[in-house]
Amino acid sequence: MKRLTTLTSALVALVSTNVFAEYGLNMTEGVTSVSRNIYDLHMMVFWVCVVIAVVVFGTMFYSIFAHRQSKGHQAANFHESTKVELLWTTIPILILVSMAIPASKALIDLEDTSKADMTIKITAHQWKWQYDYPKENISFISNLAQSSKDSIKGDKKPEHYLLEVDNRLVLPVDTSIRFLVTSNDVIHNWWVPDFGVKQDANPGFINDAWAKIDKIGTYRGQCAELCGKDHGFMPIVVDVVSKEDYAKWVAKQQSAQAAVAASANKIWSKSELMAKGESVYNTNCAACHQKNGLGLPPVFPPVKDSKIVNGPASEHIKIVLHGKAAMPAFKILNDVDLAAVITYERVAFENTGSIVQPADVKSAR
Repeated sequence: MKRLTTLTSALVALVSTNVFAEYGLNMTEGVTSVSRNIYDLHMMVFWVCVVIAVVVFGTMFYSIFAHRQSKGHQAANFHESTKVELLWTTIPILILVSMAIPASKALIDLEDTSKADMTIKITAHQWKWQYDYPKENISFISNLAQSSKDSIKGDKKPEHYLLEVDNRLVLPVDTSIRFLVTSNDVIHNWWVPDFGVKQDANPGFINDAWAKIDKIGTYRGQCAELCGKDHGFMPIVVDVVSKEDYAKWVAKQQSAQAAVAASANKIWSKSELMAKGESVYNTNCAACHQKNGLGLPPVFPPVKDSKIVNGPASEHIKIVLHGKAAMPAFKILNDVDLAAVITYERVAFENTGSIVQPADVKSAR
């Protein structure tokens, strides 16, 4: 009895923690016309099923009770009734047609991306998202927030644990947006329940979806395809803002990217590269090579005392740019970030490699 009490207390304490996903009893109604159409279709089919279940099981239970053998009823003996055959064929057909008409309308609307006012290209990588705004000439990578990474093995979890990112996708409200979804490696799935968008990201293919978000706010989603060992660390966070705030954000992002492009032409000091490189390393490399650089042999070799890290810089740059074996290519990062993280790997962990400048990475591309 004491063991059962202890086990029950442990289960109650476990359930009371905030590390579990939120459970709901129904679909998300969402903030787009697409999501509401899907929700309405779901509810319509649900209530049709409820009515069918009540009629069928009600008739069955009534027949079992009212015509039971103990009351002297005898089972009827008949077969091949034309009227019954027509009845149980016609009624299901009418029910299916009544559901197929609104379902077809919802599916056609779901696939019609011709009315989009803007386009966002979404490229999946293990385990991050790349967002490109073709018209605005903006591009950035969205990773799991460092606060979640730091607390994975800890007892205290931050708010929105495993559902926060370092760079959020920002979209304007009341704007029809077309999403072009693809992948750079394996199959992923970009899923934001409140938008009614759940689209596969397949390497070599581009799938599309659309949404017109009518409510300002922050919306969260996740990769909904088992894409590897860190599948659970690939969240999506979208900030929907007013059109005026979106214009300000675009201007800010364009200025920041112009500044990054300009900084790639300057000579960076060792301390500057190390400071920036540590942040880039923790975001992109520490999951496999660990913060202490000891790696996870034999799949992910250590950075500490590595022959590559301590060898010619050109070979180190080549591997980081194009990947090797289980290591993905990191050419999606800009020249400054790559120079910084390569320098950090070559100098930190008691390594003796040389520093690398953005110009070195640019020429190696």
